[in-house]
Amino acid sequence: MDRVHVPDIAFVGVHLTVADMAASVAFYRRIGLDVPEPVGGGTHVEIDLGHGNRLALSTVEVTRMYDPGWREPSRPPAGALQFDLPSREAVDALYDDLVDAGHHGHLAPVDAFWGNRYAEVDDPDGNIVGFHGLTAP
Repeated sequence: MDRVHVPDIAFVGVHLTVADMAASVAFYRRIGLDVPEPVGGGTHVEIDLGHGNRLALSTVEVTRMYDPGWREPSRPPAGALQFDLPSREAVDALYDDLVDAGHHGHLAPVDAFWGNRYAEVDDPDGNIVGFHGLTAP
């Protein structure tokens, strides 16, 4: 099969369908993202992640407007959103804060084989969100 070449393709971000917009907005604000107020009656928001990338959140109703066949995932996601934090201690502090606030700790902070402090927490919809602390000096 021949490969199709698409010139100037650019990654722009990730779109997640969420069950509860308010809970998702609160989570992503809690981790430190500058989340604007959702539009469309609270059904959609786009979070600027810098460098032309964004994290978009839409309710199930919005997603079904353009994808009537959309269905809820039947298993945990295979990937994780990844964020850098300024220090190894920040990973521990953010993990503790999120778990104390009732979010599921997917992976408690560890000193990963690649040198970073690393932890994962599930967002309100079960998406895995990973946090990297800078490597030790």
